[in-house]
Amino acid sequence: MENTAAGASSKPPTPASTPNSRLSSGAPSSRQSATPSHASATASAPTPASRTVYSDRFIPSRTGSNLALFDLAPSPSSSHDAAASGPNAASSGSAAPTSPYCALLRAALFGPDTPGRVASSATACSSSSSPGASAVGTPATGNIFRFKAEVPRNAKRALFSGEDEEDALFPGIFTTRGAGQRKIARSPYKVLDAPALQDDFYLNLVDWSSHNVLAVGLGNCVYLWNACSSKVTKLCDLGVDDNVCSVGWAQRGTHLAVGTNQGKVQIWDATRCKRIRTMESHRMRVGALAWSSSLLSSGSRDKSILHHDIRAHEDYVSKLTGHKSEVCGLKWSYDNRQLASGGNDNRLFVWNPHSVQPVLKYTEHTAAVKAIAWSPHLHGLLASGGGTADRCIRFWNTTTNTHLSCVDTGSQVCNLVWSKNVNELVSTHGYSQNQIIVWRYPTMSKLTTLTGHTYRVLYLAISPDGQTIVTGAGDETLRFWNVFPSPKSQSSDSLSCIGGTSFVRSYIR
Repeated sequence: MENTAAGASSKPPTPASTPNSRLSSGAPSSRQSATPSHASATASAPTPASRTVYSDRFIPSRTGSNLALFDLAPSPSSSHDAAASGPNAASSGSAAPTSPYCALLRAALFGPDTPGRVASSATACSSSSSPGASAVGTPATGNIFRFKAEVPRNAKRALFSGEDEEDALFPGIFTTRGAGQRKIARSPYKVLDAPALQDDFYLNLVDWSSHNVLAVGLGNCVYLWNACSSKVTKLCDLGVDDNVCSVGWAQRGTHLAVGTNQGKVQIWDATRCKRIRTMESHRMRVGALAWSSSLLSSGSRDKSILHHDIRAHEDYVSKLTGHKSEVCGLKWSYDNRQLASGGNDNRLFVWNPHSVQPVLKYTEHTAAVKAIAWSPHLHGLLASGGGTADRCIRFWNTTTNTHLSCVDTGSQVCNLVWSKNVNELVSTHGYSQNQIIVWRYPTMSKLTTLTGHTYRVLYLAISPDGQTIVTGAGDETLRFWNVFPSPKSQSSDSLSCIGGTSFVRSYIR
């Protein structure tokens, strides 16, 4: 804004004097060049004898402002002046069509188009690109480049990233994510076809070992897929009279437990593909398995939980009773001091290693509790998810026996897993959206929602390096997603060999 070239007076300048005051600054404008010569002669510079009178009234000059760029429609008078600005304007008739660059820039600066905004912004872009409008376009151009320089670095990197709509300030352009945010690919980078992967909410047929080997139960067989070499090995075949209901890796990654439909629990040496033990203590199918060092816990449809010590001769060393229906969720805490169990009776129980009755009972869920996850970051923090009639993820402090919070996800919660590297967790869902959601804890804000499965996402496992998850569904596919960052202390020689961005589709058998 300039007001010192011709001097500020106690009287507002007339419309004819304003352009001449701009001319005295030495920066001609396109509007001034369009003024007839006889009009310019009527106003002359003040004589040396005249005295400049100053006052405390500030009268800005908006002649050089490109108001159309800021969605302020030009007045009829200014439109008339623009039409008379030269022979080119008379021949053009209407505003020039908006270029892709102008459309993109307009969307980034001002958001989605409206009918009025399209017309005014198109005029602004076309006028600023014309030869006679350089002086008018200069202030606007300066603002644009200054705005671009002030955009956070992560927002520049997110240009055209296509992140979630709820996280985008300008959809498809810039995201509002902070400096610590990251981009999460919304498509799986690998898909494995898994024929005969059962669509049964109460089973647990996928697990990932610490040696980076994925175990999958398909029908009456168990297959091992090496994530480094993509080699597939058939571990066992239960025969036509039995089916696999659950698989679970021991912490060392060398032994795999297999629960069957006939109530058997088998222990297999995965390195030699040899069965080393079979325990037949359950009367019905075994749908949940959880390891704690050399102790293996199994949950069954017979409503019981059995502790098997693989070093002892007995089939089981203790029996836990309390559930009134099938046990479908079973997880030991990271310190091996607490066991959480969920059942089709809508109950969530917490046990200690020496109890035969639950030490904590939670009855807030209104549907089956299969999804259970212990936090690796905070001792005693437990997350649980309910089925179709519940749809909620609840958080518990088992140290103080308190219910911390509840989030309604809108669909059946099938699985939960906590990130080892950051304070985030993933949930997979069934009816009716079949989605995968990455949450930030404790705010429980959605980082992203992943879709692709056409059936309920019933199975979930996380890679040993904590960066990748694999999901399985009744659509008989296993999908691999990169969702979590690497740990800060992790070296470049990551344990996982499967990370990547190229899409691959192959068969598990």
